[in-house]
Amino acid sequence: MTIKQEKEARPEARGRHHRFRERIRRNPLLNTAWRAGVFTIGSAVLIGGLIMMVTPGPGLVGIVVGLAILSTEFAWAQRALHRAKAAADRAKEQAFDPRRRRRNLILGTVTTILVAAAATAYLAIYGLKVPWHIEDPAFWT
Repeated sequence: MTIKQEKEARPEARGRHHRFRERIRRNPLLNTAWRAGVFTIGSAVLIGGLIMMVTPGPGLVGIVVGLAILSTEFAWAQRALHRAKAAADRAKEQAFDPRRRRRNLILGTVTTILVAAAATAYLAIYGLKVPWHIEDPAFWT
């Protein structure tokens, strides 16, 4: 909802969440505690997303969700989330570019053929034996 739409909206049309937040904003201590809680949870999710970028897991999703949580209270997070959405839109447009799709399809096909050829060559030379199963350990001495 834009700012103009919020001004035009009837007070009873605004949800319970808005009324709840307004009540918290009136009390400085509650507001500070609320913002600290949002910062703690949003930062934890954001850091978890950053960690998942180098470990298995949905890192980008964690980063976007962390920024979305933080953007409910902080303007800097809203700007960062806006930039992330703009970058995602640009990446989507580039992914649908026909020349890039064709190039990626060709590279994927060539890579698949090379991996299949390597696997076939290995099986033709060594059979179905795994490399760590050595029948004659004297070979290594």
